[in-house]
Amino acid sequence: MKTALLDEKQVAESSVYQRYAAAAQAVEPALCCPVQYSTDLLKVIPQEIIERDYGCGDPTPYVRQGETVLDLGSGGGKLCYIAAQVVGPEGRVIGVDCNREMLGLARKHAPAVAEQLGYANVDFRYGLIQDLALDLDQLAAELSAHPVNDPAGYLELRHTEERLRREQPLVADESVDCVLSNCVLNLVRQQDRRHLFAEIFRVLRRGGRAAISDIVSDESVPQRLQQDPELWSGCITGAFREDEFLEAFEDAGFHGIEIVKRQSEPWRTVEGIEFRSVTVVAHKGKQGPCLERGQAVSYRGPFKKVQDDDGHTYFRGERMVVCDKTFNLLQQEPYTNMFDAIEPRVVVPLEDAKPLDCRRSTRRHPRETKGLEYHATTEATNGCSDEGSCC
Repeated sequence: MKTALLDEKQVAESSVYQRYAAAAQAVEPALCCPVQYSTDLLKVIPQEIIERDYGCGDPTPYVRQGETVLDLGSGGGKLCYIAAQVVGPEGRVIGVDCNREMLGLARKHAPAVAEQLGYANVDFRYGLIQDLALDLDQLAAELSAHPVNDPAGYLELRHTEERLRREQPLVADESVDCVLSNCVLNLVRQQDRRHLFAEIFRVLRRGGRAAISDIVSDESVPQRLQQDPELWSGCITGAFREDEFLEAFEDAGFHGIEIVKRQSEPWRTVEGIEFRSVTVVAHKGKQGPCLERGQAVSYRGPFKKVQDDDGHTYFRGERMVVCDKTFNLLQQEPYTNMFDAIEPRVVVPLEDAKPLDCRRSTRRHPRETKGLEYHATTEATNGCSDEGSCC
């Protein structure tokens, strides 16, 4: 029975390659759901690529000028060519895919797109999105020079793979500002998914973000449906359960995890299980020491209280103790305008800051911020601020 299940699983996985290889040659409408892209950004993209694009969302609005962008499962290259225009000539776009036919389609049109843009900033690479360190083109060259004919050769191949990951990684550590993906993560094997998210986290720079569009389910998908080759390769039964999709980002170390778009009606329904598209944005940057510098934040509302991914609770209108790292994070996206940042009257130099136990949610008394010896009295003025009169 176990062997039968394994065989069915292998069939489902191989069907992904076969189906997308065929879809690189001819249009496969069942592989996508309707997505609206900026028409201005589509003008330079060849029709062949547009017709053979398969996705369920558009994460490109979260790309910024001048950034280095990585597209996971880049397929025919549509998302990469859109991102190339957004980042501009100072930016760079990397597409990674393991399907040679799709890579061939994307690479074929690269010179023509570069000519229209006036610059070439897109690089398509051959690799697995759950193993972004291993360059499969480099591995193919090694195999050509040193074919594997026996178990000793297999063991040597494993050493070669590790050397390539270490010395010539497909995508280096902390080299990317924004990771994109459009309806591809659901095609990765269940046993590889934790490593997939770890790889996304690894390649992102501190302060970077992942913007991922994918299919999710509202219920757990039974094993027998996951083993259906047609449903799996069609981006259906490999879908993450919606709550588990968000938890995968959290477990990998991301913060500020947000559903920025969610399809209200399901794209497909199978045996009562609803499958729909969502786009999630998650940020990297909360790692590091917690240092006490006398800072506080006050949550503005509208809720009575909120809790972050590390269990810190912020009560509306109350000064809460935060470390220097969290103090700075909460003034950046996606928390902009949610908190008032309160600096101490006497700034604590970073080199003098002591470790802070962030495991508790503690209120900070105003006297801690102002100082126990603070007894100032101010004179009345004609206006409340530089913006105008109070009255």
